[in-house]
Formats: sequence, C-alpha cells, structure tokens
Amino acid sequence: MAVRAKGHRFGGLLLREAIDGYLFAAPTLIGLIVFSLGPFIASLYLSFTDFPGIKPPTWIGPANFVRMFTRDGLFLKSLWVTSYYTFVSVPLSLLSGFLVAVLLNQQVRGIVWYRSVWYLPTLVPAVANAVLWRWLLNKDFGLLNIALRTVGISGPGWLIQPQWTVPSLIAISLWGVGSAMLVNLAGLQGVPQHLYEAVEIDGGNFWDKFRHVTIPMISPILFFNLVMGIIRSFQAFSLVYVLFRVASSTTSTAGPDNAGLFFVLYLYRNAFEWFKMGYASALAWILMLIILFFTALTFRSSRSWVYYEGGRAR
Repeated sequence: MAVRAKGHRFGGLLLREAIDGYLFAAPTLIGLIVFSLGPFIASLYLSFTDFPGIKPPTWIGPANFVRMFTRDGLFLKSLWVTSYYTFVSVPLSLLSGFLVAVLLNQQVRGIVWYRSVWYLPTLVPAVANAVLWRWLLNKDFGLLNIALRTVGISGPGWLIQPQWTVPSLIAISLWGVGSAMLVNLAGLQGVPQHLYEAVEIDGGNFWDKFRHVTIPMISPILFFNLVMGIIRSFQAFSLVYVLFRVASSTTSTAGPDNAGLFFVLYLYRNAFEWFKMGYASALAWILMLIILFFTALTFRSSRSWVYYEGGRAR
C-alpha cells in the first residue's frame, strides 16, 4: 500500500509539472497557432478562391494554379528572374564569404578593424541600402559611372537596361557578404590546430591543409550558409521594391521590360496593388514548394560533401 501511495504521489507530481510546463509554454503555443498556423491554413483555402480583399472569397477550385502555368506570362517571367538571381548570387556570395573569411582569419596587425569594415555593410537597413545603390548606379550622375567616365569608359544604364538589371542586383547582393563572412570566420577559428600540425608532420603544404582540413571541417558552416542563401534569395523583395519604386508613389515597377520582377515582388503586387488576394495566396504556396524542393535537394546533396566529427552527413 505504501508503494502504491508513493507511486500515486509521483504520478500526480508529474501531472502537475506537465500542466505547469504547458501553462508556461501557452503564450508561445497560442502565438504559433494564431499568427502562424492560422494564416498558413487560411492562405491554403484562399489559394482556391477569387478574393479581392474587400468582398467575401468565392470558391473557384484550382483555377488560380491553372492560370498561373498556362496564361500568366508574368508568373513565368518572375520565376525566371528569381531563378537567375538565385543560381548566380548564392554561389558567388558563398564563395566570396568563404574566401574573405580565410583572408580575415590571419593574425596580422589591425585585423579587428578589417573584420569590422567587412561586416559594417550588413548593419545598413535594407531600405537605406537600396536608396544608396539607386544613387550609385544612376546612369547620369551615379558615382560608379562617374568613376568609369574618368578612365574613358561609358557606363551602361545599370537599372534602366534590361540586360544589366539582374547583374546589377547580383552585384548589390555581394555588398552584404559580411554576414556569411562572420559565420565562416567563426567556423575557421574553431578548426582544431592539431589537425594542421598533423598535415605538417606528414609533409603537407598550405594547399593540403586547405583541402583536407579546412574545407571538410568548415563544410557544415558552408552548408548552413547555402541553405539560408537559397531561402533568402527566393524571398528577395525590399531591395528591388525600393530600387524601382516610382517617385512620389507607393507603387513599384519591376524595371525595364519587367527585368527586375522578382517572385515576391510579383506576389506583393497581386495582393496589395491589384487586390488579387486569392491569386497571391496561390503564388505564395508555389513559392513555398519551390523553396522546400531546393532545400530538400540541398540536404540530400549534403551526404556527399558535408562532414561532421563522426563522419559525413546522413
């Protein structure tokens, strides 16, 4: 009887602890349901409706998705522009962030200042950053074209010529490489020094250390930056919105010939400029599936190139 009473008290204690735990977690759980799961389910429903935002939604089935892939040329244009930007800017950012981190990992005088200078651009707010580059890339009085004219080169219309629009946006994306640099630098400083010493004992040179120690040991960091870079690039919005915003207006163009029509910008215009909330919800779900696909593909590929202390990623 004593054992049973003791077990009963123990079970009651566990129940009270569980209740207390759920009470403490309740604000987060309620916020997750109300502000994340609720809109998630609502957007799925709205993607199958015609919803102008000021009238009740009308069920139209898969018509939004059919229109997207059969009659909407701007959807395909935005998908192409975003893919072009992603598959060029992400590898460049990944490579430049890694190489800059390697350079800033050296023990030289004033290295703290060099690291600070590389990281400072990431602290500039997105809107201020876009306004700055809008001025720098101006065809007539932009600082970049003025510098080119001093050496006898006529600079192009970076943001007004379709063939230069996405390359300009890719170049701007490298301005914020300091964030990836900082993560890579932390990873480099965590590489055990005895591994480099082992390579030296075996007669290895700098390249051997870099290839057989540095890259494998920092591969989880590169993997993290790759996944986050893919997600961020597909969701790019604020930069292109501000760069191509019409003066004295709340609307935004997408550059000449829609050359800067990013996917999220097109989604935004459908939702908040053209009031096609149902179609915008369908676009949002397609974007989620695209990001999910490339994220899963990246995780799948990590088995062959990402190394952890216990071996390769599984």
